[in-house]
Amino acid sequence: MIDLKWIGSPREISFDITGMFDKLKNTAVPCYVVKDLSGRIGVTNTGTIQSEGKGLFLKAIVPAFTAEDLGDASFKEDYKLKYAYKAGAMANGIASTDLVIALGKKQMMGSFGAAGMIPSRVKEAIATIQKALPTQAYACNLIHSPIEKALEEGAVNLFIEHGVKVVEASAYMNLSEQIVKYRAVGLSLDAQDEIIIANKVIGKISRKEVAERFMSPAPIQFLDKLLAVGKITQQQYELAQKVPMADDITVESDSGGHTDNRPMIVVLPIILQLRDEIQDKYQYKKQIRVGAAGGIGTPASALAAFAMGAAYVVTGSINQACVESGTSEAVKDLLAKVTSTDITMAPASDMFELGVELQVLKRGTLFGARAKKLYEIYNRYQGIDAIPKDERLKLETKTFKMPLEEVWNRCVSFFEERDPEQIKNAQGNPKRKMALIFRWYLGLSSNWANAGDPDRVMDYQIWCGPAMGAFNEWTKNSYLREAKNRKVADVATHLLEAAAYLHRINTIKNQGVDLPLDLLHLGIEDKHFAMV
Repeated sequence: MIDLKWIGSPREISFDITGMFDKLKNTAVPCYVVKDLSGRIGVTNTGTIQSEGKGLFLKAIVPAFTAEDLGDASFKEDYKLKYAYKAGAMANGIASTDLVIALGKKQMMGSFGAAGMIPSRVKEAIATIQKALPTQAYACNLIHSPIEKALEEGAVNLFIEHGVKVVEASAYMNLSEQIVKYRAVGLSLDAQDEIIIANKVIGKISRKEVAERFMSPAPIQFLDKLLAVGKITQQQYELAQKVPMADDITVESDSGGHTDNRPMIVVLPIILQLRDEIQDKYQYKKQIRVGAAGGIGTPASALAAFAMGAAYVVTGSINQACVESGTSEAVKDLLAKVTSTDITMAPASDMFELGVELQVLKRGTLFGARAKKLYEIYNRYQGIDAIPKDERLKLETKTFKMPLEEVWNRCVSFFEERDPEQIKNAQGNPKRKMALIFRWYLGLSSNWANAGDPDRVMDYQIWCGPAMGAFNEWTKNSYLREAKNRKVADVATHLLEAAAYLHRINTIKNQGVDLPLDLLHLGIEDKHFAMV
């Protein structure tokens, strides 16, 4: 670094830890690190710089860089956001209307957890969000349902009918006709013959092959079928071959719920490189953006994602423990106590037969162990009648708490209203019948948790990733250690403001300045992050 001099009032320089911290965290103004004649290192936000003359020696300079500057500018512009921050969809309304609205009012994006909910409830939620956020962006979750295709079709039709302009597509292994339909029906041309994409898709992925499908134009076989039955126009058919299936790709690493447990430092660079290769191939007018999710529960993890090239960050587990979350107070209190190792993998209800797993809370519940046992029995036997008498008795008394045939009767009643095809497919198929019975437990276990059912505490299915434990560790000495004080927009603001502060610290360190270690130990006060 060229020898530069700082000129200004010595009274504006802080040499003590507290004063230095106050100036460093004022990220809206430049920051200067200087050394006085006695060799002390100080920090100031004022003064001027010159290369000649008298003055204090300038050790480092950092421009203004706030939480609003983190992430991709086009992401914030396209969705009319102040921050490159998104809360992911947690199914069954855990990512509630209150959560989405609270973030939207702070110019952040929330995704409503529509998966697993009946259409009438989703319709009601959409109306509530649209009334509260008439101009702000929000998203609704569209979850892939390869086993219950009617659910996915119903959700897409509902979103189109009620003007939902952004969907977060999750759990996809392959694209489906329904998500292609949602994308295509929103395509048109403006007066300058530029393509307008009215229905935006944020694809949540963890595998390269799935990311490539979302980054490519819609599969022609789906477009052919949709055109043949009149669900899209000829113009939409042609335009869909010129744009990617998704505007944004969220790389999901080690997260709660559906996850491949992949480390972000491995998978994010792979997807970023793939994005560049896809862009070179198709030459899209607007490049696809890539965001990061999974494991983000502290300022350092958020900053790491941005530093690696993420256009935006997505949080999940930490939002479930917030006031606005749609889960029960019992679950929120439990989540506020977990550590990063209190998690396990268990079979997923929606893809049980395929062996797909999701990440859930291990502490305080036996759901994980019981769900794994169900999958083990499913693989071992051809139907419930083949299960040994003693093993079946354990299932009926400890897990289901009723005879398995009674569970089947409830399955019949449920699917007759929701998707009668499921019962039809199980007739004369004992293996399929057993799968539906086991899925009854897997599906209701999350509802018991959300409702705080006191009789089913040990069966709570709580989707959770290690980020929850990291967040608890960060906030353990603050007012945010208690679930009742955790508000979703407040949590987001703390993460982003502290991440901007850490960016400033790292920028100074990269200029060869060793700052006191106390400046790196960040906690939370009532309003802002602080040193601890």
